[in-house]
Amino acid sequence: LCGADMNIIRSRRRAPQRVVSDNGEEQLVDFGFVGDPVAVNAEALSRLIAAGITPVIAPLTHDKEGSLLNTNADTIASTVACGLAERYEVTLVYAFEKAGVLRIPDDDNSVIPLITSESFASLVADGTISGGMRPKLENALQATRSGVHKVIITSANSLTGGTTVML
Repeated sequence: LCGADMNIIRSRRRAPQRVVSDNGEEQLVDFGFVGDPVAVNAEALSRLIAAGITPVIAPLTHDKEGSLLNTNADTIASTVACGLAERYEVTLVYAFEKAGVLRIPDDDNSVIPLITSESFASLVADGTISGGMRPKLENALQATRSGVHKVIITSANSLTGGTTVML
């Protein structure tokens, strides 16, 4: 499925924003057809789950005005998890190429086992968390604040290990 099927995820087109680049220059960025979720249809997802269907959702959403929007896959996962957390005890798993959130990017043995809101702030401040890991963790923390039981960030080969994100 995609987020437009069965009206599963409705988004709004992201407005142009001023962004500071890595070299410190500020510029206005038009994100084009990028969507930010505003609603998830937990009822439709629950009906699929009750029928024994595991929904797999591609990161395309819709704006209810006829446009399909490209939406970050981590954001889709978090949005769906938050929507289902009202009905189920949800664990959100982000599986990617690393064993978890790493204290030292090139050292697969430096997994940070637990990240909370407080430790996240200090890990960002000291530069441990940066780049693409920062929005992944922001989504994870938002999910835990929205009722998701826990979030695990790990590799697909090690779904029981990795970093756990909790409040």
